[in-house]
Amino acid sequence: MCGIVGYFGQKDPKEVIVGGLKRLEYRGYDSAGVAILDGPMGQQHIKVVRAQGKLAELSKKLEHEKFTGRLGIGHTRWATHGVPSERNAHPHTVEGVSLVHNGIIENYQDIKRTLAASGATFTSDTDSELVAHLLSRKVKETGDLLKAVDGILPLLRGAYAIVAMWEKQPDVLVAFKNGPPLVIGLGEKEVIVASDVQAIISHTNKVVYIDDHEIAFVKGADLKVFTAGGNSIKKEIQTITWSADQVEKAGFKHFMHKEIHEQPRAVANACAPHIDLAAKVVRLHDVGLTDAQFKKIERIFIIACGTSYYAGVAGKYVIEKIAQVPVETDIASEFRYRSPVIPPNTLVVTISQSGETADTLAALRLAKKMGALTLSICNVRASSIDREADGRIYMNSGPEIGVASTKAFVSTLAVLNLFSVYLGSVRGQLAKNEETNIVENMLALPAQMEAVLSYDKFFGEAAMKLKDYRGVLFMGRGVSYPIALEGALKLKELAYMHAEGYAAGEMKHGPLALIDDRMLILMVCPSDEHYEKSLSNLEEARARGGKIMSIGTGDDAALKAVSDDYLSLPVANWMVNPILAALPVQLLAYHVADAMGNDVDQPRNLAKSVTVE
Repeated sequence: MCGIVGYFGQKDPKEVIVGGLKRLEYRGYDSAGVAILDGPMGQQHIKVVRAQGKLAELSKKLEHEKFTGRLGIGHTRWATHGVPSERNAHPHTVEGVSLVHNGIIENYQDIKRTLAASGATFTSDTDSELVAHLLSRKVKETGDLLKAVDGILPLLRGAYAIVAMWEKQPDVLVAFKNGPPLVIGLGEKEVIVASDVQAIISHTNKVVYIDDHEIAFVKGADLKVFTAGGNSIKKEIQTITWSADQVEKAGFKHFMHKEIHEQPRAVANACAPHIDLAAKVVRLHDVGLTDAQFKKIERIFIIACGTSYYAGVAGKYVIEKIAQVPVETDIASEFRYRSPVIPPNTLVVTISQSGETADTLAALRLAKKMGALTLSICNVRASSIDREADGRIYMNSGPEIGVASTKAFVSTLAVLNLFSVYLGSVRGQLAKNEETNIVENMLALPAQMEAVLSYDKFFGEAAMKLKDYRGVLFMGRGVSYPIALEGALKLKELAYMHAEGYAAGEMKHGPLALIDDRMLILMVCPSDEHYEKSLSNLEEARARGGKIMSIGTGDDAALKAVSDDYLSLPVANWMVNPILAALPVQLLAYHVADAMGNDVDQPRNLAKSVTVE
């Protein structure tokens, strides 16, 4: 959720840190700050500058600040303990020790009582400041920041990623974590510590991912990693393939709009590793699980949160129909607390764009503990979920900056389609000619998506009508149902409007009471096996005064006749219809939010990566 950047090197720390924080703005935040060494050699001290609000406020305060040191840390905070304010902003500094913290210290009340009893005074309402107090006391005993960190780890319970510095060690950063991500970039005579590679890639593409219960020790431009207790660990240096240019807006008004238009390429990239073009079959590439393991599967659980969960619901329909394997879908935060029963020969699929979603990671660990085979679908390689799963498939979407997921969603739908085809094939449930037909449709999909996106302007015009209603009911049947759920979520996320997603057959079981001329019904109704029943649902809504916007296939006269507005999709296979239908619901939400003047890329109260419960 929050953003962390730490730096040691030859460049101006202020520029590197603030630049890195700007690249992490997509995570959402309500205050920001930096702590950078300043003063003559031998007398250096930590200078802290903090501000409530966006980075622009911090930048104003820093405009005329100059720092002589080469070491610093920065942070964008999302308030948990203590209201958004300058006094609660990070970094927190206590007697020469300064730190930034993502996460929640669960036993902070116990720590605070102990510190208060021994005479400590507090300048903020945060749990994070308490860690700075613990470190400042321990560093007096040890005379070394690394030893001090190792000494306080047994006192901390909860989820945390922390980077600390001490003014008496002007070339040292110490970083440690349990839960939220930390990654370290290794450049030319410089080291950058961050909560996301976005803050690093403009400086270096060589990175090391820190795992839970590890301590990263940066001295000068050298990195060493230790376990709690002091044992050295050899870490693999990985190469990031994203370029800095990929995270710029490229002429679009918002990152989200750019990312919507990048979706044809994202889907192509998601599919490319797994399709044998010559044979027109699916061969999962470098997944880490064998055909024999997949043949033994008797049940699948798909576990995720938010948009990823809705992709999983779509995956359930496809996998059960194509591979004939029963599938359960679970919201991660519910799965881990409902005492789930996982039978033998179960595959647990976890979906997370960031690979760091706290509830999904906890569900993965629970599933492994219970003996299940696990498969992750992530966008970020070497993320926690990616590393801990038995097998892995990548979304290959590239960086997604907008908080409201778009590219990752459609890439996940594409990956789940291919996974269902592969599973059906290895289990003998899918004939070769059927597989060829699906593969051909998947290969044609990016071009069809381009055709849908070419009507962006018209979706924008239709979107203007949405804001005139008191609410929107998104509905669909079969694989269109999760697209209705996702459409409603997007409108809530971006436009802050009341919207609900329903299976269309449920309309008579409550939602019908809501329908009048001030309630818009948006029906996802492509030409498939559910078409006639969906059309009947619309007739019923129209008879009660409901205003209707529909998304259908081609020039559908019957659907047009019952709709106030009609949005057309290309003729396509039922398995790819959900991906095509996702584009208009994304664009509708985007254009409404933009017209309202909302912050499209950073919706209020939301963060990109939810790394605490």
